[in-house]
Amino acid sequence: MGNFLYRVRTALARFMYGRNGPDQLGFVTLWVSIGLEMVSSLLVKKLPVAGSLLYYVSLGLMVWTLFRMFSKNLARRRSENQRWLNWWWKVKNGGSGARARHADKEHKYFTCKACKTICRVPAGKGRVEITCPKCGAKIQGRT
Repeated sequence: MGNFLYRVRTALARFMYGRNGPDQLGFVTLWVSIGLEMVSSLLVKKLPVAGSLLYYVSLGLMVWTLFRMFSKNLARRRSENQRWLNWWWKVKNGGSGARARHADKEHKYFTCKACKTICRVPAGKGRVEITCPKCGAKIQGRT
C-alpha cells in the first residue's frame, strides 16, 4: 500500500511540475466559491432565480480557480496573485494607520496631493507650508 501511495504522489508531482498550483488568490476564490454555493443552496427554495445565479457564479469561480491552479503561464498567475496581495494588504492595514493617526492629538497629518505621501507636523503651530519629503510639492494647511 505504501508503494502505491508513493507512486501516486510522484505522478502527481510530475504532473504539477511547471504549473502554478495553489496560491493565496486561489484559496480566496475557492472559499468565496464555497460560500456562494452555500448561500445559493439556501436561496434556491425561496428565490430560485437568485439561487441559480449564485450557483453559476460559484461554478464559474471554481472553474477559474482550477484554471489558475493548472496553468503553466507562471508569470501571469504570479502577477495576478501579487496584485491581489497588494490590494488586500492595503485593505487590511489601511484602517489601522488611519485609526492611529486619528488618535494622535500631538500631530497634524497632511496628505500630499501629488504622491499621496502622509506628512506629519506638530499640532498647534498655526498656518504652515510644508514641503513633501518624497516629491517636493508644497502643502499648506492649519495645524
